[in-house]
Amino acid sequence: MNFLSLNHHKDLPLDKDPGTRFLPWLVGFMVYLAALSVVATSIMQSVSNRWERGVSDTLTVQIPPARSVKQDQTQIAEALKILRGHPAVVMAEPIAKDHVLELLEPWLGSGATLADMPLPHLIDVALRSSKPLDAQELINQLNKVAPGATLDDHRIWLDRLIRMSQTLTWGAYIVLGLICFATVGTIFFVTRTGLAIHHEVIEVLHLIGAQDSYIARQFAEHSMHLAFKGGLLGLAVAGPTFGGFAYLYRQVESALLPQIDITLIQWIVVCSLPVMAAFMGYLTARSAVLRTLKQMV
Repeated sequence: MNFLSLNHHKDLPLDKDPGTRFLPWLVGFMVYLAALSVVATSIMQSVSNRWERGVSDTLTVQIPPARSVKQDQTQIAEALKILRGHPAVVMAEPIAKDHVLELLEPWLGSGATLADMPLPHLIDVALRSSKPLDAQELINQLNKVAPGATLDDHRIWLDRLIRMSQTLTWGAYIVLGLICFATVGTIFFVTRTGLAIHHEVIEVLHLIGAQDSYIARQFAEHSMHLAFKGGLLGLAVAGPTFGGFAYLYRQVESALLPQIDITLIQWIVVCSLPVMAAFMGYLTARSAVLRTLKQMV
């Protein structure tokens, strides 16, 4: 369907209405905000899912460095024995010191400087989600063989992250709903203004036998044309915004933020926003005209 060539015959000079001049710009702004909301929601879900896949059902055990290398090795071996013997543990492997230095380098400087620091020994632990784990009891067992050992349960801050992500996602959905409501309200009042301006012409059309649906179709097609035009404008502005955000995102250290994946369906939703705006404009204008004309009779 060609949204730009639906007004085959016009009995109403709707193009000259002062209120319709600003409608494409207002709809464009709404589509721009809607596109940002859709992409922001997709980004939050992508980041949350990646973090969840990366640290769900995992623990990190930290063992303070001992006075000698032999004591270090003994403490690590005893800690691994306890961890691997726990029914809730699937895997327990020590993290190589070179890998620890690589992780700390973006924060604390070059590996040569960090190599001389007394860094704790880390053990990566994978858990069975079906088995319960008493973290305090496990810490007590580890401290018997490696005094000062601590346990970092990623699930605690992961649950907080997921709750925050879900809150922000629902917030984005609410913003998207408010944008749709504002767009419908804008088109509705612009249409009512047009009806008031062309009141006399509409009465003449009624006298010569024009039905309400005929008049409503002219308003609806005109609003659809303007909404589609404004939607394309808003989408055109949203494109460079997405590009600028992607550029700034890539400048951040990859260790701090995960890669963002926006699916094809999500991009289709963003690109179809002008069509949705046009469809919304058509239905809103038609409903407003039919309702108003029914009250005039």
